[in-house]
Amino acid sequence: MRLALCLLLVSSSFVSMAQDLDFPDYRSKKDNFSKISDKDVRADVASFALAAVDESIGKAVLKTVPVKEYGSNFMTYEDDKIQVIIKTGVFFPSKHKMMFNESHLVRIDNHPYYGGTYGMPPKTTIESITVVIGKDTVAIPPTAFSDLYDPSFSYNENGATRSRNGVFLSNDKHTFYIYMFNPNSKGSEFTWVIRDKQYLRRVVDFGFLN
Repeated sequence: MRLALCLLLVSSSFVSMAQDLDFPDYRSKKDNFSKISDKDVRADVASFALAAVDESIGKAVLKTVPVKEYGSNFMTYEDDKIQVIIKTGVFFPSKHKMMFNESHLVRIDNHPYYGGTYGMPPKTTIESITVVIGKDTVAIPPTAFSDLYDPSFSYNENGATRSRNGVFLSNDKHTFYIYMFNPNSKGSEFTWVIRDKQYLRRVVDFGFLN
């Protein structure tokens, strides 16, 4: 089922990450799935991320933390050990330093930005990611999400509301992954990796859909 969905969303030959733009693209690829060197993290992310569909065959589906509640600007996942809360907010251009190339937005607050339609101001932000394991709160640094915009809790597919987002549990019992997918503007995926109650890294991919 997952493979069939992937094939519907992703062509057999991937769209180049460098989209055909007539203005500068400052987005870095250092956090892309293709740059992951940790074999265990790479295998786990390949089991759910669409940008990794060519490595997903044969990967076991990871267990997930169930959704407890959600609204227009938040989603909460919770089981007997883990709680994850993602909150979003409105992007106010007046509160940010915007760098344009002619009429195209290329940097926000002196940094490249990811998500939404590159070249246009985003509409929403990630305000916070709260992670609690047992009684311990895991610190997620703002730099892990401050340049990521237009997150999506769900999307419409043929009139039905869908979501690929999730909190995925690694079989090693030491690592889990917080994942968000937005199919708009050729797709964007944000993944945050938590290992042994510490934030490890993020994985950010964009421009991989037709």
